[in-house]
Amino acid sequence: MTGSPDWRALFAGEPVARLATVRPDGAPHLVPVTFAVLGDVVATAVDHKPKRTRDLQRLANVAAEPRVSLLADHYDDDWERLWWVRADGAAAVVDVDVDVSAAAPAIEALVARYPAYRDRPPEGPVILVTVERWTGWAA
Repeated sequence: MTGSPDWRALFAGEPVARLATVRPDGAPHLVPVTFAVLGDVVATAVDHKPKRTRDLQRLANVAAEPRVSLLADHYDDDWERLWWVRADGAAAVVDVDVDVSAAAPAIEALVARYPAYRDRPPEGPVILVTVERWTGWAA
């Protein structure tokens, strides 16, 4: 990759990121998420994919400790094309039923980005990460 990469643009182009939060006992918690980038905010939402519960660990973690990281990366057998981007920031959980104005743009962006959400949009809650720092590496 030549020149200085636009880390946010690389991140936004990937279909999946990993959300890292911290459990109340200090242990890390990492999950893959679908997401949308809205300027310096990364949005992800609880959707209809099968889960044991809607009371997800990531939601409790963010409520207790809002500092999070998201990681998107690209792997290729041609190692000249490898890269990763990390978005570090402060997260907030938004209840769709309580704060529609905060959640609606995120849900709309997710629906626009992922065809699977067009017939069944995420019902929330939504996690909004205000990114304080974009960092990355590229071969």
